[in-house]
Amino acid sequence: MSSTESPEARELNLVSKVELKIALTQNETALQKLLATYLPPLLLKLESEFGNVRNKVISLCQHINTRTKLPSIQLPVAALLEQYKEQHNPLIRHFDLLYIQQGVDRLHISDRLNLIPAILHGLHANYEESAKHAASLFNVFLRLLHSMTLPSRGTEDDLNLRNKLRLTDKDNDATFAAEWIGKLLLYGKTQPGATPAPGLSTDDCNFLEQFGKTDLWSPGAPRWMSLVETKVVAARFLASGAFTDAERFLPALFASVDPNSRISDIGDDILKRATSAVSFEDPELVKRLFSLYLGTRGTTGSLPARPPLQIKILALLCRSKFASSLIAQSTQVVREGLAPQETLQHNGSTPTPKKGLEATKLRGQVFAFTSWLARTSSPADMASLAPTLVAELRKYIDDQGWPRPRTDEPLSAGELSSRAYGYESIGLLAAACPVELLLEPNLELLRWLFTSLSEDPSCGEISISIEHALAAVLGSFAGRTDADLETSLASLFLHHMELTANTSQEDRNDIVRSTRFVAVRFANRCLPYTSIDGRYIDVLALCGHSGERNEVLEEAKKGLDPYWHRVLNPQINSPSIGITSNPAENIQFPAFPPLAERLFGSKAGWDLSNAHLVRAYMTALSFCRCTLLHQALTFVGSPPIVDTEWERNIDALVANNEDARGKLPSFFLKQLEHVVGFSRALQMYLQACFRGLVDLKHGDLSRSGDYLRELCIFLPSLAYINISRNITKLQGPILSSSKSLRENASNVFGLLASSRECPEAAVSDMLKAFDQRLQSWQQAIGSQVLQVHGAILAKTYFLSRLVRRGNPSDNFDDVRSTFQAVCFAILNDGRDKLLLDGVFITVSELALYGVLTSTTMSASQTQTVVQKLAERGKEGNEKAIKALGHLAMQWGEDDSDGCMLGCIIHHLYDLHTVRQPEVQFAIGEALSCAAIGWDSKALVSALDISGPPPKSAPRAKTLSTILDRLLADCRTTKPALRQATVIWLLCLVQFCGGHAELQSRLRECQVAFKGFLADRESLNQESASRGLTLVYEKGDRALKDNLIRDLVGSFTGSRSGLAGNVSEDTELFDVGALPTGDGSITTYKDIISLASEVGDSSLVYRFLSLASHDAIWSSRAAFGRFGLSNILSDASTDGYLAQNPKLYPALFRYRFDPNPNVRSAMNEIWTALVKDSAATINTHFDSIIKDLFKSILGKEWRTRQASCAAIADLVQGRPLETYEMYLNEIWSLTFKVCDDIKESVRNAAMALARVLTGILTRALEAGDSSARTADKMLKQVLPFLLSTQGLESSAPEVQDFSRKTILQIIKKSNGKTLRPFVPKLVGRLLALLSSIEPEMINYLHLNAEAFGVTKEELDDARLKHIRGSSMLESIDRCLDYLDDSAMSELQHHLENAIKTVIGLPSKVGCTRVLVSLSTRQNFIFKSYADQFLTLAQKQVFDRNDTISSAYAVACGYLARVASDDTLQKMIDGCRKLYSDSDEDRQRVISGNIVYAFSKHATDRFNSFAGEALPLVFVAKHDQLDRAKKLFEDTWNENVGGSRAVLLYLKEIVQLALQYLDSTRWPVKHSSAFAIADVVMSAGSHISDVDATLIWPALEKALAGKTWEGKEKALKAFIQFARNSNILKTDRKMAEHMEMIMIRESKRNNAAYRQHAFECLADFVDLLEGADMYEQVYGVTQPTIEALSGEAEDMDIDSSSGGPSTKTVKNLTLANALTAQLRSIDPNKKCLDGLLSCLTRSLKLVNKVIGSEAGSKSLRIAVYDALIALFQRLQKLDVEVLPRDLDDTLSEYLILVFSAGDQVEHVRVKAAEAAMAMAPLARGGSRLRATFADGLTNARSQERSNTVQQSLDRARLLLEG
Repeated sequence: MSSTESPEARELNLVSKVELKIALTQNETALQKLLATYLPPLLLKLESEFGNVRNKVISLCQHINTRTKLPSIQLPVAALLEQYKEQHNPLIRHFDLLYIQQGVDRLHISDRLNLIPAILHGLHANYEESAKHAASLFNVFLRLLHSMTLPSRGTEDDLNLRNKLRLTDKDNDATFAAEWIGKLLLYGKTQPGATPAPGLSTDDCNFLEQFGKTDLWSPGAPRWMSLVETKVVAARFLASGAFTDAERFLPALFASVDPNSRISDIGDDILKRATSAVSFEDPELVKRLFSLYLGTRGTTGSLPARPPLQIKILALLCRSKFASSLIAQSTQVVREGLAPQETLQHNGSTPTPKKGLEATKLRGQVFAFTSWLARTSSPADMASLAPTLVAELRKYIDDQGWPRPRTDEPLSAGELSSRAYGYESIGLLAAACPVELLLEPNLELLRWLFTSLSEDPSCGEISISIEHALAAVLGSFAGRTDADLETSLASLFLHHMELTANTSQEDRNDIVRSTRFVAVRFANRCLPYTSIDGRYIDVLALCGHSGERNEVLEEAKKGLDPYWHRVLNPQINSPSIGITSNPAENIQFPAFPPLAERLFGSKAGWDLSNAHLVRAYMTALSFCRCTLLHQALTFVGSPPIVDTEWERNIDALVANNEDARGKLPSFFLKQLEHVVGFSRALQMYLQACFRGLVDLKHGDLSRSGDYLRELCIFLPSLAYINISRNITKLQGPILSSSKSLRENASNVFGLLASSRECPEAAVSDMLKAFDQRLQSWQQAIGSQVLQVHGAILAKTYFLSRLVRRGNPSDNFDDVRSTFQAVCFAILNDGRDKLLLDGVFITVSELALYGVLTSTTMSASQTQTVVQKLAERGKEGNEKAIKALGHLAMQWGEDDSDGCMLGCIIHHLYDLHTVRQPEVQFAIGEALSCAAIGWDSKALVSALDISGPPPKSAPRAKTLSTILDRLLADCRTTKPALRQATVIWLLCLVQFCGGHAELQSRLRECQVAFKGFLADRESLNQESASRGLTLVYEKGDRALKDNLIRDLVGSFTGSRSGLAGNVSEDTELFDVGALPTGDGSITTYKDIISLASEVGDSSLVYRFLSLASHDAIWSSRAAFGRFGLSNILSDASTDGYLAQNPKLYPALFRYRFDPNPNVRSAMNEIWTALVKDSAATINTHFDSIIKDLFKSILGKEWRTRQASCAAIADLVQGRPLETYEMYLNEIWSLTFKVCDDIKESVRNAAMALARVLTGILTRALEAGDSSARTADKMLKQVLPFLLSTQGLESSAPEVQDFSRKTILQIIKKSNGKTLRPFVPKLVGRLLALLSSIEPEMINYLHLNAEAFGVTKEELDDARLKHIRGSSMLESIDRCLDYLDDSAMSELQHHLENAIKTVIGLPSKVGCTRVLVSLSTRQNFIFKSYADQFLTLAQKQVFDRNDTISSAYAVACGYLARVASDDTLQKMIDGCRKLYSDSDEDRQRVISGNIVYAFSKHATDRFNSFAGEALPLVFVAKHDQLDRAKKLFEDTWNENVGGSRAVLLYLKEIVQLALQYLDSTRWPVKHSSAFAIADVVMSAGSHISDVDATLIWPALEKALAGKTWEGKEKALKAFIQFARNSNILKTDRKMAEHMEMIMIRESKRNNAAYRQHAFECLADFVDLLEGADMYEQVYGVTQPTIEALSGEAEDMDIDSSSGGPSTKTVKNLTLANALTAQLRSIDPNKKCLDGLLSCLTRSLKLVNKVIGSEAGSKSLRIAVYDALIALFQRLQKLDVEVLPRDLDDTLSEYLILVFSAGDQVEHVRVKAAEAAMAMAPLARGGSRLRATFADGLTNARSQERSNTVQQSLDRARLLLEG
């Protein structure tokens, strides 16, 4: 080469040399070798700076393209790819890619796979340089994926795949590949110019289409790829170890919503694992999800994703706190979700609106997203977001029609559901942003919701959703103090309280639903307790009609009760309400004046004639009264306790608290003088009470009289004098039929009429009316007696109050004397109990107020009255006893009066025989009155007119005398006197405790009470304990200390000075007095032991007062609940407890004692002693729980039961860390006690177990927030439940509970928490499935026939029960949580379960698990499928058919994921099972497996069709019906058309030949039938090839002896001979077949022989060129002779359901004669031979026809054969019949015309035979004449037109 050659020339020269070498190559191998060397460097010349060089290279490339079109020429793809990666020249890269794409498909598969790492390495950088080139390279990568076999997941090869593919060098390559695989999964083939696929931009689609190659994914186009298959392989590659979970998260998300299940299954599997690897707080990920959902704007932007993907995206966004901060995107999601029809246009076109179920699901998810935003967003974000979202939601509902939905186009179910979601979402959003949406003056949104509830007539679900929305916003108004807002709320609520829903068609208002409950509820929550409107609304709610909902009434009652109002409206940082709370500091009450004005003012229209208003009226009165008295008592320093018994506490204070009663008059006086409006309000309230009293329509209002009297006691007369003006209205109630009303009205009459301001005239008139009724008391009957009773009471209260006021009239003594005489007369002579009770009240009241005294009554009168009262007292009349006590107050202790006083007291003593405890308490009160008069506390509430108490006779020694008597009687042994004495002594201590005499003798009283603690009467014990407490309260410190020492000494036995020493084991109660189920308990032993544990004996007194819980105490206010706070207020108690905390464990346990008395007492003790219960328990938690552990296994059942309940209470609501170390012990002890001997203890243990389960399940439900707690608990609890102490426990209760607990755990757990336990759980649950089945099922299964059911029906019912069981549902849930590691462990547990479980439920459950794994977890299960398929095939041999079928189905599902080798083994096994077994059931099992395989793994079955279908075809001819149906169904469902058998002809024939050699007859027969079916299905022509295949099997099928059904094979033999060419082409084969036919015809089986003769006749017709008459005659003649000569036997039906014996005989004869006649071929016989044949056959025919065997069917067959014979004879080439032939045929003519006496059908056939013979008759002289005569004779005798016409045609044929 010249050194002066230019660079350009030098380069051109090099290119030319390469060109020359390429041009000179003569073969493909040389060219391939040359290109491998020179093609890459040649392409490098495209980078030359000289244009000629580049053009030369391009020209040469065109030549190369032409030469390399042959696919056999391989290109150096690897070198070109390497060059592409190294070079950056676009032209070089273009040609490199050109040849890479051309040559990649020509490479060997291993060479192709080696390219993948090189392609992926640096792919992202390639994309940055040139998107078009990267698109081509990515397309090559997708092609190569089709050839790639991925390693099994989790294997070492899979874990190393990322390194092998060089994806670790540059992580962005892996990210890039995963991203574009994801976009490929979103891609859908589009038309040119159409919008891009949803979720993809135009650039994305261009990349996947290689920028313009629109036919890349089109079938038929050059180098096209199947889009679906490419997505599938890409998804599988995505699931491999080449990517991290974070990289494949989004692509997996796209795959999971693909409509193709092959792709979506892979995506779901990946997504389960990848979700936990990403953070949903990653801003980039969240924004990417939003952009996918919403799409991107711009000409090349992406459309929103498809709805299924949008649904999943929203579900994921609901897990991201950061997503809630993206306000614009969130708003757009809601806007577009609510109005998909109005989506913005994109690239000039609008996406198809989402409709139907898909749209409904998406909209539901949008609402869920909205709800999530409301719960999660920060206040600042919500302030920006909520108003917009609420506006959109309201617009959505308005567009549907509001408040009533549109009627022109009714809303669909989906739209109604969305409407409901809309309401709920509005409520949540408004609650999250109340300031902007709710708390505005007009309350527009709240009014909108109320209106929606009242007027929206949609379905019930809509109203529930509106109520939920209102409930959500309810809390937003609580605690708001804005006056304007409160006014607006009250106005709104009052408006809705007045609305009435239309209840009939006549109603025309728009209100369809009452909003009263919601209005009341809002009023109670939103308006303060001081709100008059709020309380008025509560009262209005009680005014509802009779159909008012109970919840409205209950809510109204709660609103009026301060305790419940405070409970429903807890305030932040405010003290809680309790029995020790100071209510004045906690609750502000409504002001009384405006409250009374609103309730009872001029605007309050109470129509008391309406029965519905009575309840509300009394409630209003009661609330107004309680409010007034609460404020009054609080003001005077005795505030009532605000608790659930608030009103009762007020009653007790007013009735019994002397200090409060003394201060209340001054309070009211100050209020009347200084508070503006109080006087008017008080007057309205009193007038309301008076109105209720005088209303006669409803007795329920009588309590208003009590309210009126109660208040008048503390008011000056002027305060209620105005009521006196209407005093005459009281006459009606006084004389009414209601006893309570009469008593109240009479008392009020006495108060009013006795005042100076009361109109005298009105009072005088009323008194006259009363006197008239009194004078006629003896004549009174019926209602008149009631009026007399009322008059007595009115006169009594009038006279007594008149004296009390010091205002007696001038004639007072006369009036008194007259009235006194009438009363004494009634007392002496009256018999009416009601009138006597009235007189007792008269004596009591008049004596109490000093009207009846020793000066106004004579000694005889007094004696008489006392005697009468005593007599009635002995009958238990408490009014008489009370009258005795009050009467004693007026007699002194001097000699004259003392006798009477002593007499009265003596009579009271004598009443100890009355065995009624209530009466004894009345006697005790009477004794206290007799002892100290008005100083007795029993008379605290007796005065109803303010002022000092009236005077009574002075007392000095009466109390001492009574005490002496009682203390002495305490030692008596008389039961009645002992009980009476302790009660009387208790009353004296209670009512006279402040008296000096009693104070000095408290020690003696203590001794007396102590003596009763050992009494066997429970009431005596209770009375003594209460008495001891009162003694302790009333003594000074020294006395208390002495009493404590005495009491403790008596209990410990260290001192014996006190009566009635008691030891710890002393039984204090009668057996059964406090029943517990198996005996009785000792309350005091418990209390003493508790005090002993603490070490402070003074607590005994405190506990005794709390342990007394007889019903009598709660009915008497004097012994009410006021000892508790006083006793336990001693500071020393708290100080002692602070230093001695061992009280708490014991006391805590006693709070849960089984006995309600003990339990209630200890709860009160705990409440009083422990100020902060939660803090105390937390401080002493360890000591408490250890004590409970010790007690739960104690000897006493009460202790065990109490410990269970105590532990349940202790652990609830506490963090796990508090008791984590004790959890195992708790469960262990719980299950031990679950097997306790006593039922109540077992129940308590089960309750504790339920509590523990509830704690665990709530922790599991809490999700991530409690994941650590749940995980800890599961790790401790699950192993325990699965242990011998749980599921394997010997106690059935424990087993049952353990099972239920495990099911709850599975139901509530998430996958991450439960996954480690899944393998063991599945195995154990499978074993337990049988245990849940009732034991009676086994008995029923063994005796099924006795109950009229089959075992199959019973098993079907059992299967239905199993499929719906919660255990199987739990097992499926466990399987959903599987991963690779858990699957490996599950394998062992599942295999063990399959091999060891017993019982149908468990075994069927195992099959269900196999099915679920094969379908729902196929990816992780695939590597284990072969092993389980082999195992399942062994289980199909179970003796139970149901279990066997279930395992067969499991085999079918397992076939989906099993390997080809295993499936081949399964098919081979089915073949062997079918052919080698002697049992019929084995063939059924084979059919079950094959059918399940075809049904549940159709694709895999089709790939094995060549192996499986031959077996199916052969076996579908099995004679066992069960097996036959299975194989028939399999064949019919997988093969189309009868000729499809030819597709598998070779395999079928081979298998049949194999089975025909079997020693098992069922298999041989099935094979023979199969071959017969093959011949029948082969069509009208069988090719020589097919015939050659079929014949050996067919021949073998016919070999051997006769068997039932063999005729099918014989008929197939005839069909084979007819449709194949063998008879015509192979003479040797024809002779062989002739021999087979004759052999089969000689068989002696009667049923088979008839078919053999039929086939013989057909075979004779087929055989051409051969005369078979002699063979046929030789076979048939003996049979004909034998059968025709037999006597006619009885016709017997076949035992197998076939034809009868007579039918078989006739068919055999008919077919035999037919075969003979059809074998006569005139063309193959000489005349003599023909005559011989005709003669011999005629002889046999005549013999049969002439015999009794000649039936109709036989004659028809003979005539048909004769017709064929005559037609063949016509073909003889003779004009005149030979004489011998003429004579012989004449004999046949006689046979033809012998049917005259046969049925018409036979005569028709005979006529047709005559027609066939007519042409022959023309050639014979004798035959012609005989034929003509016979024809004439037959015609003349024939009656049938049809036969006549045939005979006429025969004549025409004869005449020619």
